[in-house]
Amino acid sequence: MAGPISQSSVTLSEPLKNSHFAFAAMTTLFFIWGFITALNDILIPHLKAAFDLNYTQAMLVQFCFFGAYFIISPFAGKLIEKIGYIRGIITGLVTIAIGCGLFYPAAEVEVYAVFLLGLFILASGVTILQVSANPYVAVLGPEKTATSRLSLAQAINSVGHTLGPMFGAALIFAAVGVASEDADIDAKAVQLPYLLLAGVMIATAIGFKFLKLPTIKADETEQDVKSTDSIWSHKALIFGTVAIFFYVGAEVSIGSFLVNYFSQPEIAGLNERQASQMVSYYWGAAMIGRFVGAALTRIISPIYVLAFNSAIAIILLFTTMNTQGDLAMWSVISIGFFNSIMFPTIFTLAIRGLGPLTGRGSGLLCQAIVGGAILPLMQGYVADVTSVQFSFIVPVAAYVYIAWYALFGSKVKSANAAAPAPAAN
Repeated sequence: MAGPISQSSVTLSEPLKNSHFAFAAMTTLFFIWGFITALNDILIPHLKAAFDLNYTQAMLVQFCFFGAYFIISPFAGKLIEKIGYIRGIITGLVTIAIGCGLFYPAAEVEVYAVFLLGLFILASGVTILQVSANPYVAVLGPEKTATSRLSLAQAINSVGHTLGPMFGAALIFAAVGVASEDADIDAKAVQLPYLLLAGVMIATAIGFKFLKLPTIKADETEQDVKSTDSIWSHKALIFGTVAIFFYVGAEVSIGSFLVNYFSQPEIAGLNERQASQMVSYYWGAAMIGRFVGAALTRIISPIYVLAFNSAIAIILLFTTMNTQGDLAMWSVISIGFFNSIMFPTIFTLAIRGLGPLTGRGSGLLCQAIVGGAILPLMQGYVADVTSVQFSFIVPVAAYVYIAWYALFGSKVKSANAAAPAPAAN
C-alpha cells in the first residue's frame, strides 16, 4: 500500500525535464517497500518456529513494523522539510539497509528482540521513503494526471507485494528445507536474504545520489488555515481514519496468518515453502484488483464499490472459517482481490472537502496505518486462545466497519458545515 499524499503542499522548484525517467526511478521505491512489507508474511512463520513463539508473540513482527508508521511519520515530515525529498529518499534507503543488516547479528545471537529492533529500524526507513516519494510522484506532471501516476506507482507496489513472498520462499524456506512441524529451524536462514536486501538498498541509495532528478519544495502560496477550522471537526475524515486503521490491519493480519493457516492438515497441509508461494496469490489478486477497480470506479460510485467489496470480504472470511480444504484456502486468498480498491477509495472519501486542511488530514490518515500493528496482534491472541481458523473473526469486524463507513460514515457532514461562510474581503 502506498501512503497518502498532499499534492497541494509541494511544487516543482525548477522546470520539469525527463519526467518519464524520474517517474521510473520513483516506481522502483514503490516496488521496494511493497516487496519488503510482504516479506514479513514469510518472516513471521519462520521466526515463530525458530524461537518457538505463540501467535501473539509472532505478530510482534507486524507490531514493530507498522508501529513505526505511527511513531516516525511526524518526524519524517519534518526531516524532509529540512533536507529535501531526494536526500530524504537516500536517508530512507540507508535506514532500511541498517535494519536489514541487523538481521545478521540477531540470527548469530539468536535473540528475538534484536530481530524486532531491526524490523523497527527497517520500517522507519520505509516510512521516510513513503513520505518522500509519494508527493514527488504527485508533482511529476500535470495536476489532472496526478491520480493516474500514483495509481500506476501503486500497481508497481503491488508487484513488489506479489514477488516478496516468492523471494522469501525461495531463499528462507529453501535454506531450511524442512516442513513447518520440524522443530529444528535455524534463525540464520534469514541472514543471506536480508544481507542481499541491505546491499540492494545501498546500491539504490548510491544510484539516487548521482541521478539528475528535479527537486521539489513546499508550496509557500498555500492558503492559510482558518483558526476556527480543525481537522477534528470533519467527521468523515475522522471516521475515514478509523476505516484506514481497520483496512490496513485486516489486510496485513490476513496475510500474516496465511503460511501457518495453509500448513494445517485440514486446510491444505502444505509445508512452509509451498504455503509461502501461495501467499503471492493473495497479493497478486490485489494487484489485479487495482487495475479492475480503477476502471470500475469510473462508471460506478466508489462508495458502492467499497461497500460491495467489504461485503464480499466478509462472506469469504465466513466461508474460510467454516470450510476445509481447497475451498477454505482459495476463499481467503480471494480476499486480496477485493482489498485492492479499499485504501485509495477510503482515502479519497476521507479528505473530500478538506481544502487547506488536506495536508493535515493526509498526515492523520498516514498514522492510521498503525492498524497493521494492532490487528495482527489481536488476531494472534484470538488464535492462541481458540484456533487460527476462528481468529479470522478479527478482520471480519474490520470489514463490517468499512462497509458502514462506505454507506454512512463517509456521508457525515463536518461539524461546522452548517455555519455561514465568512464574508469575502
